[in-house]
Amino acid sequence: MKNATLRQLKIFEAVARHLNFSRAAEELHLTQPAVSTQVKQLAAHAGLSLFEQLGKKTYLTPAGVELLGHGRAIIEQFREAEEAMARLKGVSGGKLNVAVISAGDYFFPRVLAEFTRRHAGVTLNLAVHNREELLHRMADNLTDVAVMVRPPGGAGTVSEPFAPHPYVIVAAPDHPLARRRRIPIGALLGERFVVRERGSDTWSSMEEAFGRRLARLNIAMEIASTETIKQAVIARMGISFLSAHTISTELRSGSLVVLDVQGFPLLLNWYVVHRRNKRLPPVALAFKSFLRDEGAALIARITGVRPGSPPRPAPRRRAARVGDPR
Repeated sequence: MKNATLRQLKIFEAVARHLNFSRAAEELHLTQPAVSTQVKQLAAHAGLSLFEQLGKKTYLTPAGVELLGHGRAIIEQFREAEEAMARLKGVSGGKLNVAVISAGDYFFPRVLAEFTRRHAGVTLNLAVHNREELLHRMADNLTDVAVMVRPPGGAGTVSEPFAPHPYVIVAAPDHPLARRRRIPIGALLGERFVVRERGSDTWSSMEEAFGRRLARLNIAMEIASTETIKQAVIARMGISFLSAHTISTELRSGSLVVLDVQGFPLLLNWYVVHRRNKRLPPVALAFKSFLRDEGAALIARITGVRPGSPPRPAPRRRAARVGDPR
């Protein structure tokens, strides 16, 4: 094992965690052949097979299980060394590992850009996942802080709200409900819905919005991509429940409208979350303070969403804007 590299151990750990070479390659931003090559080289150093294939499933061999424990300990020691060096560097020159749910993908890079503009030399590692995958990254200590809508319960994490997060019902501009005012929520039960997948923050928020009525919704499709959902709604394949922070471009162009449904927008919050026993480096502490102090105003400026009164449906084909004072 003396010729094994840290890179090989990290790739092996990702494959062992997913038990899937393709998913590990996607997480690591590598090709599947590159991942397979690194694992084969590590197995050659060990002199033992690390994985076995039974049918379509991948399993760790006894040697793989043994190496995984040692590999994770080595990776953790290197991470602690990096964090110690980052603490000595302070904010400038530090490395920020941050993860965000996919709804934040529409504005979060610009939030990070503003933070790095003020702190020259900061290195960023940004991961975008659904809620379940993001929680796994926190549990595996792969991120310093996470940004989500529904933080985990229990005493193992610290969660702080920093900005409002509205959810709305969207439709194509020529949908029959687009010109109606104060639509009863019951009127939506007969509509086809195109929604995010179970396990996502958006699905959990939809459960809160509809309560027992959720079981009566006509869920036509569950899709793991917000962008694909928007295109499906534009194509009149149904209506959807989405974060208002993901649709600002479509509202401006008039390709989507927000329906004036009673009880909406559903106003939740964005949270910044980290493990309670995590020793945050100065750059992560500075980022937390930045979100608490300026996150809400910055997100509102980026997205154009001012939570408050719900938007009115647009006349003709002009798009309704969230918070439109009309």
